[in-house]
Amino acid sequence: MTRRHGAALLLTALLTLATACSSGGGGSEDGEVALRVGDQKGASIQQMMAAAGQLDGLTYKIKWSLFTSGPPILEAVNAGSVDFGSVGNTPPVFAAASKARIVIVGATESRVTGQAVVVPKGSALRTPAELKGRKVAVAKGSSAHYHLLSVLTRNGLTFDDIEPQYLQPADALTALTGGRVDAWATWEPYTAQAELDNGARILADGRGYTNGYGFQVTSKETLKDERRTAALKDFLSRYQRAVQWSNAHSAQWAAIWAKQTRLPGPVAERAVERRLSAIIPIDDSVIASEQQIADAFSGVGLIPGKVTIADFFDRRFNDLAAVAQQRK
Repeated sequence: MTRRHGAALLLTALLTLATACSSGGGGSEDGEVALRVGDQKGASIQQMMAAAGQLDGLTYKIKWSLFTSGPPILEAVNAGSVDFGSVGNTPPVFAAASKARIVIVGATESRVTGQAVVVPKGSALRTPAELKGRKVAVAKGSSAHYHLLSVLTRNGLTFDDIEPQYLQPADALTALTGGRVDAWATWEPYTAQAELDNGARILADGRGYTNGYGFQVTSKETLKDERRTAALKDFLSRYQRAVQWSNAHSAQWAAIWAKQTRLPGPVAERAVERRLSAIIPIDDSVIASEQQIADAFSGVGLIPGKVTIADFFDRRFNDLAAVAQQRK
């Protein structure tokens, strides 16, 4: 099997994880609430929650939709077709800059060793400074976008010094293995896949360059609906319990994840280990760290104007984080 064919099979398999996709409204037949949840290829929220038993006993329906990365999820939240999505640290900044009607209601903090700029097998590049003049693939507005910006900035470079290639993960992996880009800024499980399946090497991981925050996001419209807000709070609590279950049962979760996505076992195991996450409250330090990301993008003209990111946070569900921390 060729590497390109293997990558295509992986992304096709990931696509099958959405078992019930819909862009319909938040209500359903007989007046039952339907919560519309956006999942990411490679993130597998649905499968993680099912494995943790957190989709049992629901008093509302869930309509799942699958997206390539965080930015499209937030576009759907803003458009009113998704009520819940979990994304990295950067998509909310780009959404806020476009004045999207998003609200951040939950937070996690993950290890950052899987957030990486990788180079292909045999690459002569050894330091981030050597990215000057090179083609670098990255998903625009993703957590990898900020990681790349931070890597460049701290090594005396700017985006003008490279040739950014804005590609989603499937296309980026193909471009990397096909020699059409010199490096790729990405996240798990794609980092582990690039390393173990394609011989790529990490040029710079996230340590010292980025925070490990992930955010659970909804819309202003969803929070105006009392019944959907109640369903959202219940779902967020279940999501947090599933995250903690995956931490405590990492080997079991990696095996399930590998089977569902057709990821090779070692890839899933490495990705899970690097994605271990803590549930954290939304506090001033979290917001301040996100403001730094917003200011960095604004400062180099990658987003228009200044973003006050605090305006997009809502701490009403922080009690769930407190309960989660007590469960540890």
